[in-house]
Amino acid sequence: MTVLTFPEGFQWGTASASYQIEGAAFEDDRGLSIWDTFTHQPGRVYGGDNGDVACDHYHRMEQDVALMAELGHQIYRFSVSWSRVIPFGTGAVNEKGLDFYDRLVDTLLAHNIQPAVTLYHWDLPQALQDLGGWANRSIADAFAEYANLMYKRLGDRVTRWITLNEPIIFTMMGHRTGVLAPGIRDLGITAKTIHHALLAHGKAVQAFRASGVAGEIGITNANTSYEPADDSPETLRATELARDFDSRLFHGPVYGKGYPESVLRYYESRGAPLPAQAGDTEVIAAPTDFLGVNLYSRQRIEPDDGRGVGFRPARPALPLLPMGYEAAPHSLGDFVRWVTKEYNRPKIYITENGVCDNTEPVNGVIDDHVRMDLLRGFLAGLHGAIQDGADVRAYYQWSLYDNFEWAFGYSKRFGIVYTDFETLERIPKKSAALYSEIIRRNAVDA
Repeated sequence: MTVLTFPEGFQWGTASASYQIEGAAFEDDRGLSIWDTFTHQPGRVYGGDNGDVACDHYHRMEQDVALMAELGHQIYRFSVSWSRVIPFGTGAVNEKGLDFYDRLVDTLLAHNIQPAVTLYHWDLPQALQDLGGWANRSIADAFAEYANLMYKRLGDRVTRWITLNEPIIFTMMGHRTGVLAPGIRDLGITAKTIHHALLAHGKAVQAFRASGVAGEIGITNANTSYEPADDSPETLRATELARDFDSRLFHGPVYGKGYPESVLRYYESRGAPLPAQAGDTEVIAAPTDFLGVNLYSRQRIEPDDGRGVGFRPARPALPLLPMGYEAAPHSLGDFVRWVTKEYNRPKIYITENGVCDNTEPVNGVIDDHVRMDLLRGFLAGLHGAIQDGADVRAYYQWSLYDNFEWAFGYSKRFGIVYTDFETLERIPKKSAALYSEIIRRNAVDA
């Protein structure tokens, strides 16, 4: 057996999102978010589930942090609920909400766990959605003001900040396909949300620099490792188009390369141009300190001239996981190599990577062997990418415990800790023990 040791100082931990875990949706003057609205509309979420209670992390935060410490975690990425700290998105600040995040940060630090704050993980205040949400250009300034509030409140203790989580998901699936909040299906609105989200990111980075707080800031996106279904020139071109409409659309502007021409042509030809104004390019490209990479699988691509984008997913060739994508552990290392080459070797944090494994307890034991096998495979691939020169500094497993999985409700389990959603008991799975051992050794057995 080969032991793959990670670089000295490499960090290990888990990640979460406010709406998926906190609960307390209507307590302590929290404002409504678009997910509160969306989940209470019939037919939007599997089983009619919602995040009103979720994992009740809001009331169980201390025991959750103690569990992280018991499992040996060194870092923890969480998101702030914008509507919990500014109930209407702008204006009056909710001290009760800010106090919760103060206590969370202090509790993490007391357990020697480094906090990383994601400013936006999809739960937009409903009051801002009522004004057009991400389709309204004014949201970029509102987001910067909210970000500045958090820098001032937590910046004396938090040194790692993420502006947006997965803008490709909340723009496309929230405004193009409509399967996520706010449930809109409109290409013109989608074009606006893409640009305004990236503009908001840039303004938040500028606000961070102006705030004078110490630390680092970046953005994280949902990524897919694209592979050509065959070696034909047509398929290779189609694969590059897939990268244009995914990775390059959201990473390119951040790294000063602008929007891909293929994407601009697509939206313009359909009467839905991205609404860039003079100076926006420079704002979006405000220098960042790291790139957050979220990745779960690969996608094989083949050409399709009948589709406007010029490509389509090829048939899966590997076993499918409960979320519907392939069990492809090599994809993490492959994508890290690609993004390292594409953007001149940025510092990378793997801000999400994990496996949906719905194994249930048997005599109190959760033997989630599919998750364990794939975790080893993902980390082996990541180790190979580091050996090839990628500058990867940290790995955040998604997720600490089973939680509200958006439109899938509570039907999908990503946690290394089992959540009993009736009693809210937390039960570490076998994968939790494996991950603790990986952290302790700073190594994985290939």
